[in-house]
Amino acid sequence: MDIARPEFKVQKLHKQIIGVAVGIAALTAATYGVLHLKPAAPSIGRNTIWTDTVKRGPMLRQVRGIGSLIPSQEFVRQIPAETDATVVRIRELPGSRVKADTILLEMSNPQVEQAALDARLQLKATEAALETMRVKLQSDRMNQKAAAATVNSDYTQAKLQADMNKQLRELGLVPEITSRSSQTKADELAIRRTIEVERLDINQKAIDSQIAEQQAKVEQMRAMAELKQKQLNALRVKSGIEGVLMDLPLQVGQHVLPGAMLAKVVQPNHLVAQLKVSETQARDVQIGQPTLVDTHNGTANGTVMRVDPAVTNGTVTVDVQLIGDLPKGARPDLSVDGTIDLERLEDVLHVGRPAFGQENSMVSLFKIEPDGRGAVRVSVKVGRASLNSIQVIEGLHERDTVILSDMSRWEGTDYIRLD
Repeated sequence: MDIARPEFKVQKLHKQIIGVAVGIAALTAATYGVLHLKPAAPSIGRNTIWTDTVKRGPMLRQVRGIGSLIPSQEFVRQIPAETDATVVRIRELPGSRVKADTILLEMSNPQVEQAALDARLQLKATEAALETMRVKLQSDRMNQKAAAATVNSDYTQAKLQADMNKQLRELGLVPEITSRSSQTKADELAIRRTIEVERLDINQKAIDSQIAEQQAKVEQMRAMAELKQKQLNALRVKSGIEGVLMDLPLQVGQHVLPGAMLAKVVQPNHLVAQLKVSETQARDVQIGQPTLVDTHNGTANGTVMRVDPAVTNGTVTVDVQLIGDLPKGARPDLSVDGTIDLERLEDVLHVGRPAFGQENSMVSLFKIEPDGRGAVRVSVKVGRASLNSIQVIEGLHERDTVILSDMSRWEGTDYIRLD
């Protein structure tokens, strides 16, 4: 006969509860351990990264700009239309070598031709009127001189007669009344002589004034005739300088208005490099800084001659005066690259410029460990920057090797392995 033992069931239940509790505790510990395991360090191939070693020494700060060659302004002639006209003949095409007297195109305007003819005829008429006036006034003056000479002769005779009668009166040979009468006549003629002399002076001034007035009319008409002739000559458009015809945007039969651009002539040996420099890099660009301009067919030295004070589309325009002979093929509108030397820093720590990182800021770089098996992230304070290098202020030492490539994929990683 079996005897019931209820205490065995209780013991068995206690063992089961303890087993479950131990299992749960073990599972919890395992889960906690797994969750707190550090992820394995990512790896990267050495041949896929760009590195550089920190160096101490001089660092040349440079900025680069792209642009084109343009003609120097003093060697460019843009020819505007002086009057309304119609193009009747084009004698030269863009790209042609021209001399100062080369006729580029011919235009026509009947009104200008008629105005030039009328101005020439009016000039001749005023010149003839001046000559007629000069002859008439000269004739009048000769008559007045003759009258003055007659008065002077009469005065001389009367003076001699008065002197003789005075002597005869003193000898008692003529009465006193005769002597006084002759003296009175001589005095009257003396006054008339003085008046005639003054009249001659006034007449000469009047003649000069009238001739000057007519001469002014002649000069006015001459200026008008020259202007009309200049407008007529301008219908035969000349280059004005020796060089290359760059632009002639016209067609035969086209009507142009005053001020319209007819042609553009440049001297191709006098070119300026016009560079576009990023506004963030242009703040240290100064006039006189040396520049190397690459035409993709050679290089030319130059100096900064102008820095545009305005910013356009995020860039600043910098004009560079080229020095010496230009490379072959240099011509206006040719695309070029320019490198401007800003300053030379002596005895500074510097390294290649990383993919991301502005000057005077804190950047995060991976420094390769001495054994070369891995790289650890470090914070680096950088200073002034150049095209391919940047100054290191703190965070790195000489001979440290850092990764300069774009490492944004490992933003949250502080250590990477190098394969």
